[in-house]
Amino acid sequence: MSRRAAGGLRVLVPVAAGTAIYAFGLHYFVLPNTLMEGGVTGVGLLLYYIFGLPLSFTTLLLNVPLFLAGWRLLGWKSMTMTLYGTLCLTCSLWLMERAVDARLIVPLASGRDLILAALYAGVTLGAGLGIVFRFGATTGGMDIAARILVRKYGWSMGRTILGIDAAVIGSSLFFVPVERVLYTLVVVFIAARVIDFVQEGAYVGKAFTIVTDKGQAIADAVTRKLDRSVTILQATGGYSGASKQVVYCIVGRSEARALREIVHEIDPKAFFAISDAHDVVGEGFRER
Repeated sequence: MSRRAAGGLRVLVPVAAGTAIYAFGLHYFVLPNTLMEGGVTGVGLLLYYIFGLPLSFTTLLLNVPLFLAGWRLLGWKSMTMTLYGTLCLTCSLWLMERAVDARLIVPLASGRDLILAALYAGVTLGAGLGIVFRFGATTGGMDIAARILVRKYGWSMGRTILGIDAAVIGSSLFFVPVERVLYTLVVVFIAARVIDFVQEGAYVGKAFTIVTDKGQAIADAVTRKLDRSVTILQATGGYSGASKQVVYCIVGRSEARALREIVHEIDPKAFFAISDAHDVVGEGFRER
């Protein structure tokens, strides 16, 4: 197998797996408990609850005009992975429907304990979509509509998607009990957090940005005691105009306290900020 083909499989296979996880979450947790989703999937769920139409059919039918509009306005190149993700989702939903009909999968109808179904629905939907997004694909739907509106009117992508999802979930109040819609908000919140977790990576380091007059001394101590690489940047104080050094370093969570002590010991007057660093790649961390 050529290197190019192997690289393609490393993207295509995870996207297919992500859509399968997403489809499983819909059929195992969402549908049997009359929960909702946003976007095109949410519209498909409404059509299922009202008319009993298969989710695989309605999502594909609703995506066709959106995809054609996206192809025309956004270009073929930007729509390639979206088409692949959409087709994978349709196939995954169809296979899940056949598995449920054949009793190979028995959906979890929680009855009174809807919070359990909502939590697990959020985790599975978020994990599936997170994998799809991490490998540069989407499942089509309102993502295409949002990109078109952003290009045409300059709207914020995040706010546009949020507005569309809110409209879909809000309209479900006419057909779905209010209690189920409130549990849907739990699903959406958990799914959003899991998507971020999957996209950004499970590993979270701590990034230190240290403004000091003793940058080299701090860098030497970090290298010697923690065996971490350090970058020193030359800077100028915006108010004082004095020359400063900015020390930038990423360490593991367990090493954050030790680095704070090193900084306080060498330069008690140093100014520093600590932030989370996701998906860290490089020497001493995960290799690409």
